[in-house]
Amino acid sequence: MKKLQKLKIVNILLFLLVLLIWTGCKTENIKPVTESVKDLTGTWKIVNANRNGKSLLPLVDSNYINFNKFNIVFKDDSYTLVNPLPFIVSQNGTYSLDNPQYPFTITFKQTGATTSVSTAFNYPIVNGVRILTLVFSPGCPQNTYSYSLQKVN
Repeated sequence: MKKLQKLKIVNILLFLLVLLIWTGCKTENIKPVTESVKDLTGTWKIVNANRNGKSLLPLVDSNYINFNKFNIVFKDDSYTLVNPLPFIVSQNGTYSLDNPQYPFTITFKQTGATTSVSTAFNYPIVNGVRILTLVFSPGCPQNTYSYSLQKVN
């Protein structure tokens, strides 16, 4: 009789174990999060400028080149340069991203130009602030410039 009672308890425990395993192994359907389209609309100012890894901000501050006065304004598919300085383009025009959700390249086309200029594009959030980083080499391939811009408005 005791054997039958022990066998009954073991069967109940096995049944509960199988029940726990069966109810605990549900597959969860996780929907992927859709990345938002990157919006550049607004005015951007330079917060960091490097040439070949060396900061240009303390070195250049004259009436002709002043990083504090430079702005680039993105609106719709166009851009406007305010107080131009050595940049990937020298005139206003249009721009496009290689992929609106996951951009790696930004392409500028100056008004009246037949060709466009593309450069590396990075759009991280640093210390809670969106930063736009452009890396380019205008003219001389030995010099690589990196401008980090922050949205003004």
